[in-house]
Amino acid sequence: MRNNIKLIAGFAATTALALGLTACGTSSDPSSTKDAAGSGDTSKALVVAASPTPHADILNFVKDKLAAKEGLKLEVKEFTDYVLPNTATQSGQVDANFFQHKPYLDDFNLKNKTTIVPVVNVHLEPLGLYSKKVKSLKDIKAGQTIAVPNDTTNGGRALQLLAENGLITLKAGVGTNAKLSDITDKKGLEFKELEAATVPRALNDVDAAVINGNYAIEAKLEPAKDAIALEKAENNPYANFLAVKEGNEKDARVQKLAKLLNSPEVKKYIEDTYKGSVTPAFGAVAK
Repeated sequence: MRNNIKLIAGFAATTALALGLTACGTSSDPSSTKDAAGSGDTSKALVVAASPTPHADILNFVKDKLAAKEGLKLEVKEFTDYVLPNTATQSGQVDANFFQHKPYLDDFNLKNKTTIVPVVNVHLEPLGLYSKKVKSLKDIKAGQTIAVPNDTTNGGRALQLLAENGLITLKAGVGTNAKLSDITDKKGLEFKELEAATVPRALNDVDAAVINGNYAIEAKLEPAKDAIALEKAENNPYANFLAVKEGNEKDARVQKLAKLLNSPEVKKYIEDTYKGSVTPAFGAVAK
């Protein structure tokens, strides 16, 4: 069993203290460990917050197989929610994070007045619709309940997936920010909004559920095989990326990690390990 609960509790309890220390420019502030060129103290480990699967798995592959050759010391800290990795990065408790896509980060920064910025895209986790009670889309009928993530961007993304597969109708032009109130025709379906990380555990209690790729994998689901509907990869804006607090993009350690995360070795690792359930999506993050 991972020690995620202890880790999250420790980080949450120290957030307020870290924020105060950061404002004073003490040693807990990443800026105080930078060299004269402002590129980061390369003798110190780069601490990266990550969701357990596939993010931490990919980072640990880099740590174990690639980092030493680049002179990079890497420390991976696992989180099981979508809030603490960003607040820990903003406060300086960690140097970077790897767990999110651009629509989520944009919404988070706006709501929390944080200044997290993407560095480089790494992979895509297709969002999928799963069920333990029905075998296909045609088996979903009026009166049944579908669980969806309750955060703004993943919730909207889930509703778009349902609309694209004919299960609901949405108002024209709502895009990825769609809400339940934007559904113009529920086709008799009911919806249950849950925190993204808990949606897989609701599969036994609902007729179907829209689950993020990383949480599906953690729940021993195979998106490419088990999903009854799956997001298309082409032109998908939801690539997951390495991110840092604004101003730390040029940290030499961050640049080394960005290079390694887009390496041929990582591409092969993703393809061999996840077999289409997670796909490489290397390159610059779209503005």
